[in-house]
This record gives sequence, structure tokens and C-alpha cells, in this order.
Amino acid sequence: MALLWTQPAIDDLDRIYRFLEQVNPLAAAGAVQSLVTAANNLTVYPRSGAALKAYHPRDVRRLILGHYEMRYEFQEETVSILRIWHTREHRLINGTEPDKQEL
Repeated sequence: MALLWTQPAIDDLDRIYRFLEQVNPLAAAGAVQSLVTAANNLTVYPRSGAALKAYHPRDVRRLILGHYEMRYEFQEETVSILRIWHTREHRLINGTEPDKQEL
């Protein structure tokens, strides 16, 4: 199973790291590493996240990782990481909540 990181997801990881790094660089690195490890685990357990019916027929799923939410899409032989954010984060993207827009 292949793992693909979309550019928005890569940007999310960078944003999370830069935010946490201001307070604790070691914790920032650990948080990002945990998120990357969780994404890698999806290649073995791709259905571990909850399916989001709003995206049907696409198989977009949500995985909660501590205080973070990872959105990903499962296709036959590929897991694509779509977005990652802190669950307390203001999630409007271009004025729209992620559930109401194309990921």
C-alpha cells in the first residue's frame, strides 16, 4: 500500500511544527513524528479511521490522534493524507468548514 501526502497536508505538518516550536522545539518534533508514524500505520490499517459519509462515494476518513485530526482518503492501493489540524484550531479554510468543501 502506498502513502501519498498532499501539499495541503504537508503544509499542515509544517504549520503545526512552527507553532509548537515557538514554545518547545523538542515537543514540536515529537508531535510531527507521531503524526507521520500514524500516517504510515494507515498503510497497514487503512480502515482504522471513521468514514465520512459526506464525501461518498469517495472513501474519506477521519482519524483522531490525541488532540489532532487527520483526514485521509483510502483508495485501492493508496492512502492519501489530505489535511491535519489541532482539534481546537479554527478550521475555516477559505471561509468554509472542511466538511463542506472538497478536500
